[in-house]
Amino acid sequence: MDFDQLITFLEVARQGSFSRAGEKVFRSQSAVSAQIRQLEQEYGDRLLDRSGKTVKLTPAGQVFFEYAERMKNLRDESLVAVADHSRTPRGTLRVGANEATCLYVLPEVFGEYCRRYPPVQINIYRNFSYKIVEKLENGSVEVGVLTLPIQSPSLKIHPIFRDKLMLMVSPKNPLAKHKAVSIREIVKHPLLFPKTGHTRRLLDKLFRPHSAELQVRMELPSIGMIKSFVAADLGVSLISASFARDEVEAGRVKLVDVEDAELFRELGLAYRRDRTLSVATTTFITLLKQMAGKKSDPTAQA
Repeated sequence: MDFDQLITFLEVARQGSFSRAGEKVFRSQSAVSAQIRQLEQEYGDRLLDRSGKTVKLTPAGQVFFEYAERMKNLRDESLVAVADHSRTPRGTLRVGANEATCLYVLPEVFGEYCRRYPPVQINIYRNFSYKIVEKLENGSVEVGVLTLPIQSPSLKIHPIFRDKLMLMVSPKNPLAKHKAVSIREIVKHPLLFPKTGHTRRLLDKLFRPHSAELQVRMELPSIGMIKSFVAADLGVSLISASFARDEVEAGRVKLVDVEDAELFRELGLAYRRDRTLSVATTTFITLLKQMAGKKSDPTAQA
């Protein structure tokens, strides 16, 4: 067995397809099949069930999958350890964060990091916080920026950024002339909600006592769409202040305090307690703490 076969097996198991796995490892479907056959011959058992439309792990394959992941992670750690011998950041920095954090919090950090450490390649895994926790726990991602709270005994978590949620309205909306408005005033206007995520759960809880009066005009899949539709005066929404900074400066939307609720979104930096982090990762953590500390709770300016 060689590591190429190991990586190919892991990709087939994850993709449920020989052809899709081939695209990931840059091999033809026949080459992927040949590598899997060689593995199965070496282990003397079938590792993958090819009978259905999707390829699935056999019981033997499920056992091997756990060992294959551990062997891959151990190899990655050995590469990092050797690369770190010089204590100069190099190799690949694997970061997990949700879309909004990637768009509105991390670009300046990544920009400064790349200026300081150009040899490091940055690999970003974008997903919900609970998915990033899974990647951190299995070693696929070294460091994550997560929406708190997060419960995971295996992770070390440092709060790094606190952002106030505020009402976002069009400058044409009557609420735009107020410095602060109550929940009772907000529910008189059509609301634009995110479909999923931390803010959606918070809004559901916040407006539950007013469900009879609530007018949810749209449920939208992205913050960008919510900002554009609020700017077009299709409704109002609640948003982390830093996410709307550019639109506020351009005069496209206005942020208004919610007077009878203290609403915040807090981000935390997370990594495994029991792992030796690469120099590329430790330097990123140091830089992120420094830069996030300067930006934390930016809504005092909003």
